[in-house]
Amino acid sequence: MTWLLDQPLTWLFATLLAYRGGCWLRDRTGRHPLAQPVLVAVLVLGALLLLTGTDLDVFDDGTAAISFLLGPATVALAVPLHRQLHRLRGYAVPLVTSIVVGSVVSMTSAWGLVTLLGGSERLAWTMTPKATTAAVSIPLSETVGGVPALTAALTILAGILGAVAGPTVLTWLRVRDARARGLAVGAASHGIGTARVLGDDEVTGAFSGLSMGLTAVATSLLLPVLALVLGGGA
Repeated sequence: MTWLLDQPLTWLFATLLAYRGGCWLRDRTGRHPLAQPVLVAVLVLGALLLLTGTDLDVFDDGTAAISFLLGPATVALAVPLHRQLHRLRGYAVPLVTSIVVGSVVSMTSAWGLVTLLGGSERLAWTMTPKATTAAVSIPLSETVGGVPALTAALTILAGILGAVAGPTVLTWLRVRDARARGLAVGAASHGIGTARVLGDDEVTGAFSGLSMGLTAVATSLLLPVLALVLGGGA
């Protein structure tokens, strides 16, 4: 049994099965907000790793193929956006404005909240780029003096929380426009939130994918400026 757990291929199949189980649970519960495949998979795999005492390096080796495919999968989000290009007419200025404002609010609120609660400066910069996808937030965290590993965890947590609560909160706030909903979800919870809303509505998913990409660009450009103003940086 120990030999089997030490095989990287075991954890590849475990990851796929955990995610498939999450999809099954989501469908069986009528797409309940808490039954998100990513959340279910994280909980199941985390419990398995703890119970078996498996080294994380073994898990990383086994799931390397999935990590590699995340790049093409992210690029593929451009497909639904291409189908919805006609909906961008007359929407460019509000779109860019909302992305820039949203990025600034996300970064400053994260930094300010940690500072207000007495957290260290390093923790504040660790938290600041959480709204971007992990491939962007990790190097940004390192650049401004944060803890990249913790930033990765916070980024995933933000994505899961956005996927679970984002659409419901937007409905409570009476945000009905599919484009606005997509922009909000993509800006706050990147790829995980985008995957959630793409399954609900193609227009919302397309604009969420666009928002995810633009938020990553905006944050990459604005975070160094914010660090310069506030005195951050490694």
